[in-house]
Amino acid sequence: MSTGTSLYFYITENCELCEQAEQILVRTPLETPIPVDVVDISESEELVEQYGERIPVLRMEPEGKELDWPFTAEDVIAFLGNH
Repeated sequence: MSTGTSLYFYITENCELCEQAEQILVRTPLETPIPVDVVDISESEELVEQYGERIPVLRMEPEGKELDWPFTAEDVIAFLGNH
């Protein structure tokens, strides 16, 4: 991952799929740990409109790439390595 890249994990409370996705992110073996900002979409009407039907979503900035659920550890590794 290049310098200046940020990861955002869009979720909301009481979301079983979000919890499953978080477990995958926590358990994915990465050579270098990557900080992820967790964003609760319920705090923004704009985010609810954009992600309400799609969460959980992992987003990479400034590239704007998104990885939608469902995803596996292999999907996460590929997503982070191919930007």
